[in-house]
Amino acid sequence: MKALVNSVRAFAREEDGVALSEYLVLLGLLLGGVIAAVTLVSGNLATAWASWGTFFTTNLTAGTPKPVPTPGG
Repeated sequence: MKALVNSVRAFAREEDGVALSEYLVLLGLLLGGVIAAVTLVSGNLATAWASWGTFFTTNLTAGTPKPVPTPGG
């Protein structure tokens, strides 16, 4: 246990350890922001995903080609 505490102290004294800690804090903030954004717009995302799925299943089904409209008729 003492070896672990000593290695953590040595890691904290190094500049690389401080930089890594800053990057981890930044990563945590970014991750929290992404989670919050997805949570806030999840209802709209579900609606959009459902409408895209409906579009693709009705317009792009394999084996049943849709007729191509001709100009003027």
